[in-house]
Amino acid sequence: MKNKHNYKYVDYLWEEKKAASLGDDQVALFLYRSNILGADLRITNYGGGNTSCKTIERDPLTNEEVEVMWIKGSGGDIGTLTRAGIAGLYNQRLHDLKKVYRGLEHEDEMVALFNHCIYDLDSRAPSIDTPLHGLLPFKHIDHLHPDALIAVAAAEDSEKITKEIWGDSMGWVPWQRPGFDLGLQLEACLNKNPNIKGIVLGSHGVFTWGETSYESYVNSLEVIEAASQYIEDKVKEKGSVFGGQKIESLSPEKRSHQAALLAPTLRGLCSSENHMIGHFTDDEKVLEYINSNDLERLAPMGTSCPDHFLRTKIKPLILNLSPDEDLSDSQSILNKISASFDQYRQDYKEYYEACKHPDSPAIRDANPVVILYPGVGMFTFAKNKQTARVASEFYVNAINVMRGAEAITKYTSLPRQEAFNIEYWLLEEAKLQRQPKEKPLSRKVALVTGSGGGIGRAIADKLIAEGANVLFTDISEEYLKEATAAYSTDQAIGCYCDVTQAESLQNAVQKACLQFGGLDIVVHSAGLAISKPLLDTTEADWNLLQDVLVKGQFLLSKTAAEIMNKQGLGGNIVNIASKNGLVSGPNNAGYGTAKAAQIHLSRLLAAELASDQIRVNTVNPDGVILGSKIWEGEWAEGRAKAYGISVEELPEFYAKRNILNKIIKPEDIANGVFAFLAVLDKSTGNIINVDGGVTNAFVR
Repeated sequence: MKNKHNYKYVDYLWEEKKAASLGDDQVALFLYRSNILGADLRITNYGGGNTSCKTIERDPLTNEEVEVMWIKGSGGDIGTLTRAGIAGLYNQRLHDLKKVYRGLEHEDEMVALFNHCIYDLDSRAPSIDTPLHGLLPFKHIDHLHPDALIAVAAAEDSEKITKEIWGDSMGWVPWQRPGFDLGLQLEACLNKNPNIKGIVLGSHGVFTWGETSYESYVNSLEVIEAASQYIEDKVKEKGSVFGGQKIESLSPEKRSHQAALLAPTLRGLCSSENHMIGHFTDDEKVLEYINSNDLERLAPMGTSCPDHFLRTKIKPLILNLSPDEDLSDSQSILNKISASFDQYRQDYKEYYEACKHPDSPAIRDANPVVILYPGVGMFTFAKNKQTARVASEFYVNAINVMRGAEAITKYTSLPRQEAFNIEYWLLEEAKLQRQPKEKPLSRKVALVTGSGGGIGRAIADKLIAEGANVLFTDISEEYLKEATAAYSTDQAIGCYCDVTQAESLQNAVQKACLQFGGLDIVVHSAGLAISKPLLDTTEADWNLLQDVLVKGQFLLSKTAAEIMNKQGLGGNIVNIASKNGLVSGPNNAGYGTAKAAQIHLSRLLAAELASDQIRVNTVNPDGVILGSKIWEGEWAEGRAKAYGISVEELPEFYAKRNILNKIIKPEDIANGVFAFLAVLDKSTGNIINVDGGVTNAFVR
């Protein structure tokens, strides 16, 4: 829609037709406003901020009209908010809590009392921001974390700057941890300044409001626009930010190359307590900051907004590496940067010990979340890809805040004790404890060859379903596009890969490192099948089978082991061979020999790589006809001819041939792979036959 308000720094997304279709449903309009506010990351981060509306409803107990506040529930995201994610509370009961509030020392007990204010029995758990909205009288309220407003809030002389930008039309309250008392502070600010249109929260964000959803939306945009324009004017006056450039960036191609080489080493260091998944960005805003003269001064200060440091930790780690550092010797690089990680962990432990309370939760993982590589970019590591990506987005927001505050006056961060009180807040700990149990393969990165279809795709789908991040690889771009269509890039990506070419495999593995930080699992499922009598088998047939099945496995294993050793976290290699590698059969010299080589190569590598905690195992399918790509061509015709039956009779033929009389599907092979990865965690050099029981293929 045309930006009829001519905003430069925010997107005007309100569509009158869409809003009109919602009629007078104030809750629906509040949700619509929430979603379009959350769609612009300059307005608020993922999961950050809060929105609400108040309506008059019929009390089911008294049949009287009562005011109900509808507000985003705990842990939600306004950009994706639905009715299922909100809480509905009797607003008068929230006001009644003033009668029992015992002061700041008893702040946390108020959260449990919010449940006594519930009107809608299907409500999400109310968030800590509930009283901040409930104690203000306005029908629609937005609490947001725009970079520009936090820059104002985190600038030295923030109250004075607020007055300079908005005059008497905006209130200001100093930093205070969210809770019931902060709600009282907002109420007092409004009572003292009844004509204001919003309130700036020191080091935190902003509250804005309106009598309608649209009025609140436009008010929010206008306040953010004013702050943004003020900052840009200050930047122009100053001429440069962050003290100017100290280091020059590499070219985009070289930045990606350096990041892919270094990511596994960083991942290994960051995973000393728990496996982590990585994210990398070389966004221009990041480069301006990490290449600047002021980086060493600003980065250790930490972030200001609680939403930022809860996801990024209080400060980042800065790598002492030149942009064009030779990263080919991973052990040398590890030796060079390990000390800085040791120091970071020690600093974090000292921060915890200095700030902890008698009832504080135990210290959490002391490793950095944000790692800055001047001249190259920023890495973030967290429990999954989405969390790592969001941490990156939040630190970019923190950079924007520093930029704005430095342009205005001078950036100020929260005192360490205040930061600790947020990070180790018992309510925050309770929220962490409520998170669902992680899946068996969470925190793992997998690469599956031949995963555009058939067995490979079933394996990749299974690994994702069990929590892994997956790089699909195939020689068919069409198959890859189809296979990855159902997944976000936080779950999986696709990459063209010819397993017979070392360079192609190197490219695929580097892509996994750049996207997810490293590699834990490789499954060699790429394959083809040629069934011919010996005299009809050509040298080209023989070479093709050896190249794809055996050479491909060798090259993949070699490339993967190099990355796994960089990480120092062990790993898994699972090769998809065949019953034909164990059993002699007619018209099968080329294929059977290649499969036998795959099996023995797996055993050899299992013996060699065990000292690095890299396990190598084999899954042997047989007769996987339904859903398998190799049965779509001449292979099916060749096998049918060898057994004197028609192609249509093959599934039943193979089922009758195994002692369980079962038809084997790609999903069954995927389950075999999963067993090696998540169940048989002390097995290596082993074979699982997934064939319904073919007695000639029994390995013992």
